[in-house]
Amino acid sequence: MSLYLIGDLQGCDAALARLLEKIDFSPSKDTLYLLGDLVNRGPDSLAVLRRLAGLNHAAQCILGNHDLHALAVWQGVRAARRNDTLQALINAHDREDLLDWLRHRPLAIRAHGWLMVHAGVLPQWTPKQTLALASEVESVLREPDFRMFLESMYGNAPDAWRNDLTGPDRLRVIVNALTRLRFCTNDGVMDFEANGSADNAPAGLTPWFDVSHRATSSQPIAFGHWSTLVPKNQASGHQLSMMHNNTLPLDTGCVWGGCLTAAKLGNSAGEFELIQVKCEQASKPGC
Repeated sequence: MSLYLIGDLQGCDAALARLLEKIDFSPSKDTLYLLGDLVNRGPDSLAVLRRLAGLNHAAQCILGNHDLHALAVWQGVRAARRNDTLQALINAHDREDLLDWLRHRPLAIRAHGWLMVHAGVLPQWTPKQTLALASEVESVLREPDFRMFLESMYGNAPDAWRNDLTGPDRLRVIVNALTRLRFCTNDGVMDFEANGSADNAPAGLTPWFDVSHRATSSQPIAFGHWSTLVPKNQASGHQLSMMHNNTLPLDTGCVWGGCLTAAKLGNSAGEFELIQVKCEQASKPGC
């Protein structure tokens, strides 16, 4: 049995097919953990969801911001954006089954010694609290009236966690942290404008994983979302093979001309081997 953590797909089904072939994936023996943004911006979100839903328990998928956006477009809560590539999925004969499957995915998973999220974890959240807060959003997404949640999901405020938050504000902070977070202050105030590399943090901001007092610092965390975290000319397996502050970034910008990356987990906690394939849009000579 082999276990793999895989970064953002964003509709790149052909790259996923090549990666599964390269690792000789067997759904009867192996398990994939996909770190969110399964759909959008890439060429075939429909094929991605059909493939992953068909793998049943062999594919454990986390929701990312693009996945939540796809649900909002499906429900008519949000109009498709200029760069979206969701139309084939929205028009598909099996869209109801596929998008209903998507809305039942979690926002965080803790398994095999790893905490897995799409974007980040606020400094004051422990691993246990992170999972509990994720489950609050998961619960409302799985309700028959989930459209009401989607209508209140968007927005940048509140931009910091408080234990006394309730209702839409509480759920919005949880969603924004788990699916959009990159930079924050040392007090956990989130920024949603900066999206460059970690080396170019705006004044007063820090990559979420560099906050010194982070309550998850002893917990290995795998995440995606941040394709510019490592410059494209350095985003090879060699540069990514070392974890940073006990976190492993796995979005290597497949949809933007990078590679699709999987981490094959080893027998010891925090041990892994990186495997990469080119994406359809790849402009680099190799991965």
